[in-house]
Formats: sequence, C-alpha cells, structure tokens
Amino acid sequence: VQLVESGGGLVQPGGSLRLSCAASGFTFSSYVMSWYRQAPGKERELVAHIISTSGSTNYADSVKGRFTISRDNAKNTVYLQMNSLKPEDTAVYYCNALRESKFRRYDYWGQGTQVTVSS
Repeated sequence: VQLVESGGGLVQPGGSLRLSCAASGFTFSSYVMSWYRQAPGKERELVAHIISTSGSTNYADSVKGRFTISRDNAKNTVYLQMNSLKPEDTAVYYCNALRESKFRRYDYWGQGTQVTVSS
C-alpha cells in the first residue's frame, strides 16, 4: 500500500496550491479519502474528506469556501485545491485512506507534503 503526496511548496498569502495523492496497493474506490494537516506544536487535524460512493464532502470550518477536495477513481488519486491561502494554513499535509467494516479497520497514511504560506 502506498499513498504519495505531491504539490506542496512555498506560496505567498492569497495564493493557491493543488495537492495530489496517488494511491496504490488497495481498492481506492472503496475508501473514504481525506486530507489532514499538522502544524508545528499542534495536533493533526482533519481538513477535508470525500466519500467515494456519493461524492459527499466535508470540510473543517477553517477552510470552508477556500479548499476543495476531489477524487478521480480512474486514476486512484485524490486532490486538494487550496485557494486564498493564509499563513495559518502552513503545515504538513497528509493524505489518508480509510475503510471500516464490521470486523476490521483499514487506515493508511502518506508521508506528508509541506505547505508554507509566507511573504
């Protein structure tokens, strides 16, 4: 199983970035895909998630209206479009794949990609 994030970097306040997470080794379309982030000295927090079957999405209040999560099941990839970036968005962003059944929980993480918002 692999989740490989890309697209992070340094951007000025008000700018945009698009993160990608390429998945392999599991049935991507069966998993809820999420983006989390962790800033220095803070706990990891959920940024957004997307359910495969319905396409339903959910966002942290701090990113609503600025970030958009999407997925391409044919490419086994989930994206996070980040607009109007703020310095407080600076963090390591992690991709997560989750599937829960009655008897087992499957929970996979990527290695993270750094996003720095600074002038």
